[in-house]
Amino acid sequence: MAVDYTVIVVYLAGMLAMGWWGMRRARSKSEFLVAGRRLGPVMYSGTMAAIVLGGASTIGGVGLGYQYGLSGAWMVFTIGLGLLALSVFFSARIARLKVYTVSEMLDLRYGGRAGVISGVVMWAYTLMLAVTSTIAYATIFDVLFDMNRTVAIILGGSIVVAYSTLGGMWSITLTDMVQFVVKTIGVLLLLLPIAVVKAGGFSEMKAKLPTAYFDPLGIGGETIFTYVLIYTFGMLIGQDIWQRVFTARGDRTAKWGGTVAGTYCLVYALAGAVIGTAAKVIYPKLGSPDDAFATIVKDELPVGVRGLVLAAALAAVMSTSSGALIACATVANNDIWSRLRGAVRRTDDTRDEVTGNRVFILIMGIGVIGTAIALNNVVEALTVAYNLLVGGLLVPILGGLLWKRGTVQGALASVIVGGLAVIGLMAGYGILANEPVYYGLLASLVVYVAVSLATKPTDAAVLATWHERLAGRNPELVSEPVPAHQ
Repeated sequence: MAVDYTVIVVYLAGMLAMGWWGMRRARSKSEFLVAGRRLGPVMYSGTMAAIVLGGASTIGGVGLGYQYGLSGAWMVFTIGLGLLALSVFFSARIARLKVYTVSEMLDLRYGGRAGVISGVVMWAYTLMLAVTSTIAYATIFDVLFDMNRTVAIILGGSIVVAYSTLGGMWSITLTDMVQFVVKTIGVLLLLLPIAVVKAGGFSEMKAKLPTAYFDPLGIGGETIFTYVLIYTFGMLIGQDIWQRVFTARGDRTAKWGGTVAGTYCLVYALAGAVIGTAAKVIYPKLGSPDDAFATIVKDELPVGVRGLVLAAALAAVMSTSSGALIACATVANNDIWSRLRGAVRRTDDTRDEVTGNRVFILIMGIGVIGTAIALNNVVEALTVAYNLLVGGLLVPILGGLLWKRGTVQGALASVIVGGLAVIGLMAGYGILANEPVYYGLLASLVVYVAVSLATKPTDAAVLATWHERLAGRNPELVSEPVPAHQ
């Protein structure tokens, strides 16, 4: 394992070096939080694909393939569909708004007063997303070093917190590009063909497994529908995803770069399902489907390649974890803390603001590591996060983008009713039930429409400012200086 250990150590050291290099570029709020809004199509596509394809998509995607066959691709497939929908229909308009958070968009569209409540919901979602990603380090480091769970979480989490705190979005962007390349080589180009060959090829896989393993809808229609509601719609509104859209240097980059990333996700989804299906042939009686990835990597891959593929899994986890962490800290600082202390600034990119956001990343990172150590049920935590996100925020966000009659009262009522409905229904039906997100989303929609129609339309001046921003015309925005080192 010495060669494998060396590969992993070099990879982790490289992540920290990227963080240090990114610190030199992140000298303004814009540079620190959204990479100066200057990413071109190649970097944008790579980093967007990296953040949405995390540990759940890699380890969990292979596990679903092990359990259900090719239809296990649907979870990651719906993530790709959501990213495609966001890129084609919404990303250009989102990028032109020149904001930093989803809550700022809601305030701009509805004329204020929606930010703190929506910020709390978004903060809870990004926190749980960061926590569940951080917990995944325990699985990977256990395979590598037979490491204690707590030590593994602290080690992996500390590296992510370190490079994220140092350079903000620049560090995360640079590390995500490396992670994207490592994932592509490790999972698509190495693990996929090796797993199929070890299983005896597709003909042998078909001969040894039930026909249901090759049914595209074998996982069940209701499950697929739930994945669409949670993951496809979740991609449309999550702060972690929007913050990457804000990094695009223009409309075309956001649209076409995101389309490339979404297409890559569809390929990755199928690859994970095929790897899991092959693992079912090789190891028909694993204790848990989620053990399939680690088992096939540990037992079937040659020295060196094994280290690279495990680095790919680590890359998948780190990219999602770092993206969720900076999103969580951005929301906590800009949407909650700044508003509560009455110190919201419009466009003041000072060093003090960089320091403030850096401090919040460090604080949130420590909180994420502590919560990850204390938490046991990852699936339940992630389900709560996505249910709150979709049930509470989907309607007011998409309503604001698509329906000019929506009002701030309707948006606030939608967030509150949808969020409370989801929480209440999870208490009644169970956290993992499908009904909470179904009925919570329906309640949110009904209340949004009813209250918006029953209240005074949004002020014409607010809508005029909104449409100016959507069109990319905003005379109130101060152009941001380019640092001298560039």
